[in-house]
Amino acid sequence: MNNASPVDGSSSRLHVVLGAGQIGPRVADLLLARGHRVRLVQRTRRAPERPGLTSVCGDITDLAFAEEATRGASVVYDCMNPPYHLWAEQLLPIARGAVHGASKAGARLVALDCLYMYGVPDGPMREDSPRRPCSRKGALRVELEEMRLAAQRRGDVRVAVGRASDFFGADVPLSAWGDRFYARALAGKAVECMGDPDMPHSYTYVEDVARGLVTLGEREEAMGHIWHLPTAPAESTRALARRLGRALDVEVKVARLPRFVLRAAGLFSPFLREAAEMAYQWDVPYVIDDSRFRHAFGWSATPIDRQVAEIAAWARNKYGLAAPPQPATAISAGRA
Repeated sequence: MNNASPVDGSSSRLHVVLGAGQIGPRVADLLLARGHRVRLVQRTRRAPERPGLTSVCGDITDLAFAEEATRGASVVYDCMNPPYHLWAEQLLPIARGAVHGASKAGARLVALDCLYMYGVPDGPMREDSPRRPCSRKGALRVELEEMRLAAQRRGDVRVAVGRASDFFGADVPLSAWGDRFYARALAGKAVECMGDPDMPHSYTYVEDVARGLVTLGEREEAMGHIWHLPTAPAESTRALARRLGRALDVEVKVARLPRFVLRAAGLFSPFLREAAEMAYQWDVPYVIDDSRFRHAFGWSATPIDRQVAEIAAWARNKYGLAAPPQPATAISAGRA
């Protein structure tokens, strides 16, 4: 294994990021920008190395590898998430590997989580909302929460859990705002929503997810608690899609994906087969309350207009879209 070496002239601590999917690399970038040394750990391939960043690959469920991969860390960020259809087999063993590694390193553990354990909400979801899972994946998330917090109670590891709603952002291929969204929108086809597109639904900006996790890793008072990461006020999926469409100068139509179509697609796609049981999230107001985090750490989600502008700039570059028209400049009085 390649051990991280200090940046020249730096006495920064080592931070280990587990997972190189939609969030892990963003966390690594933020840590590097703050002058830390970073080791990025992923299952199957090494990430390109650069100043301050080293990369290793291996199976974190192998506790010997988990211990070696996290050796020397001051903070370990668990951003791992196996494919939906492998959750029953892999979710808990992967998280146990992260707990084991952080414990052996004497490091803080910051773990990314979702909202599935709350089930069908009857109001804004808070950290103390009842755990009432209505899906197999929600039940697994309850087990995962208990495993992590039990390790904290035993004194094995100091852990903070950061929970986000569905991701919104640039380059999030496994979200509702991935390539399929743009392929359909740019072709003039309706983009799809798994439930009612007019129901309020919280989407958490991925840049805020990464920043929120780094904040938790920096603050001792975050340890031992669950935190809802900063999330912009909920609006409907249709409204958010139209915002993004206006920024791209594209009319975006949104249609509800019928359940029978979702179930039929699941016959051919393991992901869609597992996604079907989560469609309830778009049938009721699905709203996250992030006030505890905001009050504790003093910052809020990126304003929605800025989120959309940043995503649109990325999409224009990725999909080769023309730049937005510039407003006409008024001719000064007395000039031809």
